[in-house]
Amino acid sequence: MYVCICNGVTEQQVRDAAEAGCASVAELTMRTGAGANCGSCIGLASELLDEHHARRALPLPMLAQAA
Repeated sequence: MYVCICNGVTEQQVRDAAEAGCASVAELTMRTGAGANCGSCIGLASELLDEHHARRALPLPMLAQAA
């Protein structure tokens, strides 16, 4: 699915950028161009980044028990 029609940025590209360490929409714009033109994609791009970061922040119970 396209997140940013203006710059042809797909959902997978946003997810890949998040996996590579992209931490904010501003950084995502610099890396991919998403949100650089009309800005209508910023909400969805932000949601995708937040979703990725929320998944990464899940506690790992096995590691907590090992410590």
